[in-house]
Amino acid sequence: MKKIFYVAIAFAFTACGTSKDASKEEEDTNVDQAAKYAETITAKDLGTHLFIYASDEFEGRETGEPGQKKAVEYLKNFYVSEGIVSPLGGDDYFQEVPAEWINKNTRRGTFKDSENVVAFIKGTEKPDEIVVISAHLDHEGIKDGKIYNGADDDGSGTVAILEIAQAFKMASKAGKGPKRSILFLHVTGEEKGLLGSKYYTDVDPLFPLANTVCDLNIDMVGRIDDRHKNDPNFVYLIGSDKLSTELHNISEAVNKKYTNINLDYKYNDENDPNRFYYRSDHYNFAKNNVPIIFYFNGTHADYHKPTDTPDKINYELLENRTRLVFHTAWEVANMEKRIVADKATKKEEAK
Repeated sequence: MKKIFYVAIAFAFTACGTSKDASKEEEDTNVDQAAKYAETITAKDLGTHLFIYASDEFEGRETGEPGQKKAVEYLKNFYVSEGIVSPLGGDDYFQEVPAEWINKNTRRGTFKDSENVVAFIKGTEKPDEIVVISAHLDHEGIKDGKIYNGADDDGSGTVAILEIAQAFKMASKAGKGPKRSILFLHVTGEEKGLLGSKYYTDVDPLFPLANTVCDLNIDMVGRIDDRHKNDPNFVYLIGSDKLSTELHNISEAVNKKYTNINLDYKYNDENDPNRFYYRSDHYNFAKNNVPIIFYFNGTHADYHKPTDTPDKINYELLENRTRLVFHTAWEVANMEKRIVADKATKKEEAK
């Protein structure tokens, strides 16, 4: 009898352990993975990056200047430390943009070589389909002895990408990597005429544009403009519906589910006199029929002035806006079918 009793007890403990393991697996399955990794994007970490990236040490990050070289090294060192690889292979995270090409394509002075910074997480199921997340790494440099730090323009977008990349890498390490590949693209020369993104799309796309699912472009997302002083939880979305109805609907859905930001489409109007749709790096993708979303907080009193400093950023807003981009990228990267550029197709057929 005793022997039978002990066997029964051992079986009970084994069954209990198995039950707990099964419950743990079921719990892990039911966890909202997107929300889990979005929580790693924090105001504190964004601030830590930005107080360095938009400091005087980086001398305003003017294209080709020593401060811009420091900036690209900072970005590279981050990706190396996180174990996020370069699509160029090895230790090379810089897509060279030759001075000859820069000077031929700008009327804003004469400039030394520059570089885009690129990092990459390979997709688990559809690695040849690429989701691009972009921001420009440069700013205005030094004028009349004053440093133009560019904390909002576009330090905010730059550090947002770093946090998004880190979140995706953490997911990958846990076996929850994106189905499609993610390219983190920091472009140079935006202030000189969208030059870094133009070089990427028109001269040397690291991945075929036909395989590029969309570009989520982040340019100035850390401040509040006059229009929203009484409604600070907002962001302007530009271009989300211009090439893909599906991308626009995904953006709306993930915002409603996760971030609950007031999505303002004022500058998405075709008749907007500011023409912001044509004024940041997403446009070089859009002109090639790649669906885009441009995330933007509008201009403010410190726009393109030396007073655009990191102490004026609203880091809680920056956190929530960055999470919105992450959630949108997560959804697009993990869908069973690639989003359709339905409006781009119609334009091509019309030709």
